[in-house]
Amino acid sequence: MPIFFKLSIQELPLTIDSIGNRWSQESISRPKGFPLYHWLQTESGQGTVTLAGEDIVLNLGEGILIAPHTPHRYRNNTKSWRTAFLTFGGTLANDIRKICGEASYLFIGTEEGQYFQEWIDRTLLSYQENRLDDLTLSVQCYEFLMHFSGIYRKHSQTEHPLYRQYVAPIIERIETDPAAVPDVDSLAREVHVSPQYLTRLFRRFTGYSVQNYITRFRINRAKELLVGKPYLQVQSISHMSGFHDVSHFISVFRRQTGTTPKQFRKNYGVNES
Repeated sequence: MPIFFKLSIQELPLTIDSIGNRWSQESISRPKGFPLYHWLQTESGQGTVTLAGEDIVLNLGEGILIAPHTPHRYRNNTKSWRTAFLTFGGTLANDIRKICGEASYLFIGTEEGQYFQEWIDRTLLSYQENRLDDLTLSVQCYEFLMHFSGIYRKHSQTEHPLYRQYVAPIIERIETDPAAVPDVDSLAREVHVSPQYLTRLFRRFTGYSVQNYITRFRINRAKELLVGKPYLQVQSISHMSGFHDVSHFISVFRRQTGTTPKQFRKNYGVNES
């Protein structure tokens, strides 16, 4: 189970800060996240990554790209959980989000994960056999990320049959009346799939779980009401946005925006009536 650090000795746009495969994965907790983009993929067994308020199970071949400074932890669900992993460095490492988007994480399924597994295995072999120069490595890192980005661009196309059949009806349901949206189990029953499968589809096409998508939409709706309807009290906006408890609304709003609803209004120059 090899692991290597700092594969490049030159300062290049993109490179590998650490890489490994066949790794016997132990439990890890990072309350402040990791400072670099971090790819983790299951090679055998099963593990769970917890971040953004949800548990994401990584089965064989599945992987997740975690953005820098995203609090997370992961643990094994089976006696043995072997993983491949990769962290990116380089002078443009902080700009990777321009390629992969602003989401705190991106999930990849088994079929698409094969490319990334083979990339890591091939790169490690080339490095161990001294066949990998720094410039080639930098180019290959860019190709890795562009391949990743291409998957999400392809999956975000609204004409995809899985999107049309399962995701689009739920998004319409959420956006039509966020205050009346039922729980994820009920939404999944409406389109005749399991909650787990619906959540996987949402991650695939939107980058978010169903619950996170609902929460983000409700908070955005609350922002619109806070600025556009200054005569409405926070309690009313809480209910109209789908939060039945105003204390919970304020807590979630602060967690998502870094400020309270009242301070948000002040920041936009809105005076409460």
